[in-house]
Amino acid sequence: MKVLSVVGARPQLVKLAPIAAAFAGTAHQHVIVHTGQHYDHNLSDVFFSGLGIPDPDVHLGVGSGSHGVQTGAVLSAMDPVLEREKPDWVLVYGDTNSTLAGAVSAVKLHIPVAHLEAGLRSFNRAMPEEHNRVLTDHAADLLLAPTEEAVRHLRGEGLGERTHLVGDVMVDVCFKVRDDVLAGRGQALELPEGIDPSQPYLVATLHRAENTDDPARLAALVGALADLPVPVALLAHPRLLARAQSQGLKLAQGAVHPGQPLPYSAMVAAVLGSAGVVTDSGGLQKEAYLLGKPCTTLRTETEWVETLADGWNHLVPNPAELDATAWRELATRPAPSFERGEPYGDGRAAQRVVEVLAANVR
Repeated sequence: MKVLSVVGARPQLVKLAPIAAAFAGTAHQHVIVHTGQHYDHNLSDVFFSGLGIPDPDVHLGVGSGSHGVQTGAVLSAMDPVLEREKPDWVLVYGDTNSTLAGAVSAVKLHIPVAHLEAGLRSFNRAMPEEHNRVLTDHAADLLLAPTEEAVRHLRGEGLGERTHLVGDVMVDVCFKVRDDVLAGRGQALELPEGIDPSQPYLVATLHRAENTDDPARLAALVGALADLPVPVALLAHPRLLARAQSQGLKLAQGAVHPGQPLPYSAMVAAVLGSAGVVTDSGGLQKEAYLLGKPCTTLRTETEWVETLADGWNHLVPNPAELDATAWRELATRPAPSFERGEPYGDGRAAQRVVEVLAANVR
């Protein structure tokens, strides 16, 4: 069996790590295509080196651009790659422009498509990611669902026959890296200047368009972080830096200490050492849950509804609507005393993905 993985953004590279490792122990051929959607060193190269992922077999180098430009660039670049490689499966990951473009390119060439992390739904049609994931699910031939909730969504959309519950590959990599960090084998803790790792701090990220493109909203969110009673390590995505600069917004204010995005192992170490997380990232919400840290999500919805159980995750779309004291207490709340379940699987999802792909080769 020959499987071609299409990846392009930081979350996809993390998911690729356990998949690549699972293929390495088989006779199957695994081809990695990096679209270059994320081209910043801290969002791309460090994940290949830090997570032990083989170098990409193909790098498309599409770079940044509007959604249409980026999606179109991947589409046009993928055709000759697929015609040359002729894989049994094109495996696409998550919900980015690279995901949708990889799926559409394969479908047009009549190559079977498998979608990893299928069935997630935010039900927010203003999110480009929501359209990417829905369109990819309906185009794909095989839907690899991470949770029972995702399976229910797919069945509700008439896609049950194509669906397999495999678990979440992020659990595979998160638990492995967590164990390495706790055993002293991971990357050293890297925090922005001015944060003392021996004292309580929060890890924060902001990158979604709905939070960064409106100057008033971004200023309000940064102001809410600045008002917190503990230092905030704001790991600044390039989108955030670009928007803040263009809007004349200073990120380093009050409790906020801006820093660069971290390699995955260093991010896990930062979250493990923290008092909690404030984010609009889907992946970081789940990582906080898996690592036993309370999370405050600056969105109206979450794809990972399981994290909301027992107060592990709270949705706060607009901190300004809360009383200042209530906001501070919520964002710095201790971890719940409730035991977490295993809604995302047992850490062996990547192995199941390879088995399901092999069993369904046409």
